Amino acid sequence: MRKMPSFAHMSDVHLGAFRHSTLKNLVLDSFRKAIDLCVERKVDFIVISGDLFDSNLPDLSVVKQAVAILRKAREKGINIYVIYGSHDFSPTQTSMIDIIEETGLIRKVTYGEMVGEKLRLRFVVDDKTGAKITGISRRKAGVERKFFEILDRESLEREGGFKIFAFHAAIDEYRPVSIAETESMPVSLLPKNFNYYAGGHIHEKLVASMPGYEHVVFPGTLFGANYTDLEKSAKGERRGFYVVNFSDRVESVEFVEVKACDFEIVEYDAGDRTAQEVQDELMGIAKDIDVEGKLVLFKVWGELSSGRTADVNFARIREIIEGKGALHVMMNYHGLTSKEYTRIRVAGETREEIERKLFKESIGSVNVSIPKLKGDAGVALSLNLLRVLKQGKKDSETKADYEKRILRDAVETLGIKEVPK
Repeated sequence: MRKMPSFAHMSDVHLGAFRHSTLKNLVLDSFRKAIDLCVERKVDFIVISGDLFDSNLPDLSVVKQAVAILRKAREKGINIYVIYGSHDFSPTQTSMIDIIEETGLIRKVTYGEMVGEKLRLRFVVDDKTGAKITGISRRKAGVERKFFEILDRESLEREGGFKIFAFHAAIDEYRPVSIAETESMPVSLLPKNFNYYAGGHIHEKLVASMPGYEHVVFPGTLFGANYTDLEKSAKGERRGFYVVNFSDRVESVEFVEVKACDFEIVEYDAGDRTAQEVQDELMGIAKDIDVEGKLVLFKVWGELSSGRTADVNFARIREIIEGKGALHVMMNYHGLTSKEYTRIRVAGETREEIERKLFKESIGSVNVSIPKLKGDAGVALSLNLLRVLKQGKKDSETKADYEKRILRDAVETLGIKEVPK
């Protein structure tokens, strides 16, 4: 009996997202396991809908391992189709996605041309199954929305055959609260009557169907790119990708879990306790929990009744946990405050939330006339610029090359046409 055609859909791998070697390797392990499962299940092709890498020019040691993983799939005859996400796209320089495409290991599916005032996309036809794939990559600050607005939907909608549309953006109708409005768009901007919509950008899995838009699917992140992702995993969010069986239509959509490690999460409300009481209780917790071979998330919040946050020795607590065989310990005490610092506290559980709220409050208090510096657009621009400025120096870079890259990316983010001399 002939096997039914199938493909895998994954997204938001974020290779290179973490600096710590343990976390960096866990992201790679997740990708390796996902590809091994694709080979085991003998899928015909793989669609990666954005953010394969966490940067458009990631660390070369990460790239080397990623290429080896991708080659394993290609050697088994599995084609790999990709689009850019917000992290691995760059309009002014060659992305690592472009370099790897030149090797033949992957193929972008975002090619098209302007016909009059319309953007006409071309389909990539999978040579094994005849499936037709196209899509639109993510741009910084939601610029890709302009491409959706001028898209020649009619030519896409009248195309016959089994069709997949790949994109990297949240959908307004199903936008999680963690995603800003500037990172989302209405489903009506997608062309209608495709068999499958391979979404990315949302870091949690979602399968939705609406009139004209069946099988709008987000697989979520394979492992995670920040503390919030890992916290959700520790609380039971399953990570992985989807395998889709199809004929002239989608026959089944199955979620395949990828588990890179076990988690242990500690959540502690320090409210109305002294710094010494918090120190003693956390030390006791650290000594009692079973952490052997686990990734440990340690989250502390609340306002101390007396003492300073610096009086709590988190370094010693981490040391105890690591000494018990934990894979790695991530400490999150951004929400811990003392009465003397209450006036400057910004509510938020994660660094990303705090940054967003700080920018929103600051922008709201400044009178500016430039539209892109106002409201949500100004917050989005500020966050993008902050992300650029926080980039570390790569192993292969000189200090001068690093400074030049940061300046170039900052200028690009700000939309300045010419770098001041």
